[in-house]
Amino acid sequence: MLTLEDCIALSGLTEEEILAIAEHERIPEIAAAELGNYLVRAPDGERFIKAMIRDDIAAAAACGNRFHALALKLLLRNFIVQHPRCDERCRSEMYLPDRRGLRGP
Repeated sequence: MLTLEDCIALSGLTEEEILAIAEHERIPEIAAAELGNYLVRAPDGERFIKAMIRDDIAAAAACGNRFHALALKLLLRNFIVQHPRCDERCRSEMYLPDRRGLRGP
């Protein structure tokens, strides 16, 4: 039988990232771990997770919960560092053609 910790470990996300998904979608943590696992492997899934965290930041700020908003901002920063495909600037750099192929004869 898998525990929540096992599912989080298999998802490729941190516990905080799973909790942010659960908060955004208002689902149990175990379901958020499965959703996160799916999204991390989907072509644009990391961008969706990034958007979820940004929505959570806005919701926390709207409620006046500055501490939670700050914690989520740190989480977002770490998520972008660990998952560079979610940042458009990094995505364009990842798919640059090899310079050796651009040189003329």
